[in-house]
Amino acid sequence: MTTPHLQAIGAGGASIVMAMTDLDPDDVGRRGRDAPSGLPIPAQEGFDLSRRVTLTPPGKPKGDPGARRTVARGSGASFLDRPGVPPLTKAAAWRWFFYALVGFLAGQIAGGVFGVVAGGIAGKSAAQMSAITSSSVPPEWYVVSTLVGLWIGFFGAPWWASHRQGTGHFFADLGVRFRWADLWGLAIGGGAQIVIALLYAPFQHDIHNFNGPTQKLTGGAHGTGVVVIVLATVIAVPFMEELFFRGLLFKALARLCTPAGAGAGAGATRARGAGVVAAVLADGLLFGLAHGEWVQFAGLALFGVVLAAVFYRTGRLGMNMVSHASFNLIALVAYLHWGGVIR
Repeated sequence: MTTPHLQAIGAGGASIVMAMTDLDPDDVGRRGRDAPSGLPIPAQEGFDLSRRVTLTPPGKPKGDPGARRTVARGSGASFLDRPGVPPLTKAAAWRWFFYALVGFLAGQIAGGVFGVVAGGIAGKSAAQMSAITSSSVPPEWYVVSTLVGLWIGFFGAPWWASHRQGTGHFFADLGVRFRWADLWGLAIGGGAQIVIALLYAPFQHDIHNFNGPTQKLTGGAHGTGVVVIVLATVIAVPFMEELFFRGLLFKALARLCTPAGAGAGAGATRARGAGVVAAVLADGLLFGLAHGEWVQFAGLALFGVVLAAVFYRTGRLGMNMVSHASFNLIALVAYLHWGGVIR
């Protein structure tokens, strides 16, 4: 049976796009914008560790009462408009962007180091490790060890940004919040698989080894190893990648691309809109480039654009992570079934 043309997101993975136009069914974004000035935006229902969080802008002593602001963590307003939510200035945004660059490079290096260390523990020689590195179906211990190394950079950079150019409240700074509405992400992930199949269908006879990234993640795994790979790809990968590419990178790009201040008038509105669009497109392109899968670059970039738009619209990473997770799960199950691992 022919393997379906599906993609999974992960280290060397792939992705797809789901066209969603209104991902704020409760219209909390409008209500946040319409809230009277000087009053805190009402908190929305969600799975937060606390209903509200006190934010201290960078550079202000935490003991200064005038520097501390109470912000509703469940607010649906754009992070660009919420007081005290970093990065607050373009200078801080440039630092967040720099932290993202360093974190990505550090993750690549750590992934390579972890792979070598795991190989040494497994008793592999240098020649064997060279073959494993270039293999299309590396063993699960190699896949997991390199992923863990990559996640050091993907988690470390946002953490550093929060503590150096943020409030120090990690989840609030990065937008890690969940609401019941985030279950729309299940539809985004499932629909994305259909869309990518349609996008690539005209070229399927010209594309060789389209499922190579998914095969590299799962092809060498057996038994318990398959369970480990699935858990890593469906749970850890969505959390880490959304934290890095949207929570850190997109927030930096959005602040850099939009005009400073809250100007009034049609001109200011158009400039703001153009800046947000530029940030969404840039984040999607960088997301695609970061995976290094050139055959699947179009799908990756498009999916990155959708996820950036979802994050900007909802103001939180919950729907992004659910979309990412459901998309990966569907792709993996389909590949394992039709690819020969599950018979």
